[in-house]
Amino acid sequence: MNKSRLEAFSDGVFAIIITIMVLELKIPETTGWDVLTRLAPVFFCYLLSFAFVGVYWVNHHHLLHTVKRVNASILWANLHLLFWLSLIPFATGWMGQNCLGKNPVAVYGGLLALCGIAYTALSYAIRKTHVHETDLTRAIDKSDLKGRVSLALYGISIPMALFVNTYVSAGLFVVVAVMWMIPSKAIEAALGND
Repeated sequence: MNKSRLEAFSDGVFAIIITIMVLELKIPETTGWDVLTRLAPVFFCYLLSFAFVGVYWVNHHHLLHTVKRVNASILWANLHLLFWLSLIPFATGWMGQNCLGKNPVAVYGGLLALCGIAYTALSYAIRKTHVHETDLTRAIDKSDLKGRVSLALYGISIPMALFVNTYVSAGLFVVVAVMWMIPSKAIEAALGND
């Protein structure tokens, strides 16, 4: 299969996810500034999720750009990732409408962990298919540290939300998003060697 079909399908899913999230931002019925203050948690959750979907899209793009051939394991791993990402609008809406309530924040943390696991599985499927492309496999291996740290922080965020403070969990989510916004020099170098 040509990887361009996989990229096009994935890009379409990413675009739909972002569109669904923005459609959940309801227009206030009044014109007072106090209405916008009450919408702050909803907007924060949208902004956070937009950042995560953007981070996944950028990293997914870099990851697929390095792919030479696509097989069934890559296709299924990609669908696995897109499935979990497609649930982000639901978790975002629930968390925003409930002002960062403990159960919604814990579910959001769990969903982010499942997205991270799925991304790791996609990376593994690509690495397994491209064993002889050493620049690529080394680059993916180097970004695995970020993945492990992210999964650990997601894991910490769940009990934090349930038993300590949901704002601490939200802070951990922000840390992970910022960490992934810093481009991987190894992936950039592997892309430059094409």
